[in-house]
Amino acid sequence: MERLVVLDTETTGLDVDDGHKIIEIGCVEILGRTITSNFYHQYINPKRQIDEKAFEVHGISNEQLRNEPSFDEIIENFIEYISNSTLIIHNAPFDMAFLKAEYESAHHSQGELVNNRKVIDTLKLARKNSPGKRNTLDALCSRFFVDNTERNLHGALMDAELLAQVYLKMTQGQTDIAGLNEAEKKPSPESMNILSNRTQRIIEASEEDMHKHTNYFK
Repeated sequence: MERLVVLDTETTGLDVDDGHKIIEIGCVEILGRTITSNFYHQYINPKRQIDEKAFEVHGISNEQLRNEPSFDEIIENFIEYISNSTLIIHNAPFDMAFLKAEYESAHHSQGELVNNRKVIDTLKLARKNSPGKRNTLDALCSRFFVDNTERNLHGALMDAELLAQVYLKMTQGQTDIAGLNEAEKKPSPESMNILSNRTQRIIEASEEDMHKHTNYFK
């Protein structure tokens, strides 16, 4: 049974090259297309200031993170949780860039994160399926009827839970539909034999029928 891990992060700012750090990680497990209760959630002390605009997005302050562990203190638990599972991320390059930087700062190779690992970017998938439409997480929740009324601010675990529901709805029924279409295109041998054995019957209108037909149009 394939194990998928839906992942989201919150950060101190947008630019990893400017030294911004991860302050929250949320992960949700999908097993056999079922969301389980086995989730991962961790706040992280970035040991640097959070940008004001980032705070407006997620509402997490430095004061809230003052007593939280640093990334190097939680990385082993994180690595154990995601194991070698496929990751599902909305705008994957953003989160993966921050995770790679955190791995390096914690003296772990980026290869531990990316080697032989499949990463599904739901933003890329949504743009392919719905070109020209808005494909933010909120927009996808609206499109696929996922209740996001509690999402007043971004939060890694909440967003991962919403994305898990969106992903399942984005990808549901593709195999079944393909199989159904194939079956419709190819009649069974039994039905072909029935059709080939039929003879045409021509039922002609009677004189009375023709008279009624003519009078009707008059």
